[in-house]
Amino acid sequence: MAADATTTGEQTGERLPFHRLSAAGVRALARGEGDGAVITELLRAERSRRLLLLRALRNGLDRGGARPQDLAWFTEAWDLLEHAQRQAPEVCEDVLMSPNTGMWVSLAVRRIRGRPYEDAPHWVVLGHLAALAAAVAARAGLDFSITVPVRRGLVPLPTLGCAVLDAPEPWGTARVTGREGRLWVTGAVGEVEVPADRERHAQDWIPVRRTTLGAGARAVSLVLEELDPYRTFPHPSEPSLLSPAEAAYWESLLADAWQLLLRDDPGSAEAMRSGLMSVAPTPRRERFRPHSSTAGDAFGGVTASRPDDAAQLAATLVHEFQHTKLGGLMHLEPLSETADPEGPDTLLYAPWRDDPRPLGGLLQGIYAFFGVTRFWRAHRHTADPAYAPLAHFEFALWRAQVWAALTAVRGHERLTPLGRYVVECLSERCAQWLADEVPATELRLAQEAADDHRARWRAHHLRPPAEAVEATVRAWHRGDARPPSALTAPPVLIPDTAVRFMDGTAVLARHRLGDPDGAWRNPGGAGAVAGADAAEVLLARDDHAGARAAFTARLTGGEAPASAWPGLGRALAHDPAHRAAARLLLQYPERARAVHDAVVATTGGRVDPVRLASWLGS
Repeated sequence: MAADATTTGEQTGERLPFHRLSAAGVRALARGEGDGAVITELLRAERSRRLLLLRALRNGLDRGGARPQDLAWFTEAWDLLEHAQRQAPEVCEDVLMSPNTGMWVSLAVRRIRGRPYEDAPHWVVLGHLAALAAAVAARAGLDFSITVPVRRGLVPLPTLGCAVLDAPEPWGTARVTGREGRLWVTGAVGEVEVPADRERHAQDWIPVRRTTLGAGARAVSLVLEELDPYRTFPHPSEPSLLSPAEAAYWESLLADAWQLLLRDDPGSAEAMRSGLMSVAPTPRRERFRPHSSTAGDAFGGVTASRPDDAAQLAATLVHEFQHTKLGGLMHLEPLSETADPEGPDTLLYAPWRDDPRPLGGLLQGIYAFFGVTRFWRAHRHTADPAYAPLAHFEFALWRAQVWAALTAVRGHERLTPLGRYVVECLSERCAQWLADEVPATELRLAQEAADDHRARWRAHHLRPPAEAVEATVRAWHRGDARPPSALTAPPVLIPDTAVRFMDGTAVLARHRLGDPDGAWRNPGGAGAVAGADAAEVLLARDDHAGARAAFTARLTGGEAPASAWPGLGRALAHDPAHRAAARLLLQYPERARAVHDAVVATTGGRVDPVRLASWLGS
């Protein structure tokens, strides 16, 4: 590949300029925004980063990172790519800047440094460069012939499509030949002649699926990515073809989501028009629990599960593109200093995760959900009246969660000057949103969901000091009027890696707002919310007395999930006689859990959890 200014230093020894964002670009990104011009700045830097990674990959191979035959194969691909770049630079740029190319070159560099991310042989991973070169040469109309990898009978040609061959082995090679504008893929068994119209589907040729959202100057062209092995993060995956009906569903919902963004979050739409390149669909998940992801190495690519509706998909695109923007910024300058390599990284509470997160991961979540909050803030006023309660809930929930996370990281000692600037800018804007009015029911449900998530997190991941628990157990047995003050000492973080479904209260609230009489009301049946037991459903139905009895029975009947303690706290919160117990269970449930378990362990008997929580809360 021809090198740009950032890649020639090793040959010349010159001190070369760095990419720098404009002051306006930094200000926009720090506020969670950024238009097409800012995205163009980030893409220029990303281009240089990919060229540097390609150079690092080649240098690593030259220094003994591959067998001689693999190196010869790689060199052949490199030479064809350089030739194609000279003949059709715009085509080469398009392939180079594909999100999948960024993912591949990053994983390939990690591979030669001893960190494999896929089960494909070394030569198959390195040989992907030949597939890239073949795709560029074919699109440029060049005459060429090159050997490329075959993956379980499939020959992906990035940005073009995928040839289907009979393959006796999972890994093999094929020859891709271009002549006078035509293209053939010849394998060990059989040959595929790619249709002259390469966007036409054939029995042995699957073209890349593209869709255009909107029209005119506000349109965006996307790849609905099914084929490229490097479309998923962080591990590559086999092609997953959409049925005609599924493809139509995605195209329809993407079009509807784009119209919502143009209306309710035009700034994000403008940025995506410049930087969103592909969406890789994954199967449907449980309702109100979609899954999506991006990777800093795959600028412009999003993976997303089948959405429930257009508004959910619009929020997902905003969420993931916020990650993309912040990842591009962090490639230029970090927001936090690297943790001490000699000690463990400090882990923090992330209101949208089951697990504790390092500072860098929490900053990414803050930035992504800030964008989500901004979308719902606008959409709740334009949504269909039947959908508006859910939109109000989403805004209120994420406003509270983002504000809580921003409050936690402000002033953190490991924030860089840029990190402090970003946090301050986001805090200033989020503080303004706190004054926005939300209907009473939706506001209450959002606050309950936020409080419950935080309490569950504490119950699962925090433990009071062992000495304090022992002292408290002794005080309980003595009948002391109140527990010792030692129990208020800072708890110890012990991550519970098995915990799931901490979002159960929020998911139940969404069902309640969207379908009050739905199947979610019957735990264990079809349509039930995963991870939500009968006691939690009773809470969602405002049956606090029934929920209290159910949680009490669980906590006195043997093994009970840690989340039962916050659940009991929510059930007691509506009883003035148990305000102290409710407060304790919602703010410090780890204390009740630890002391209860220790008392049971020492006596073998049962303990009334309400009485214990009342005493601990005194």
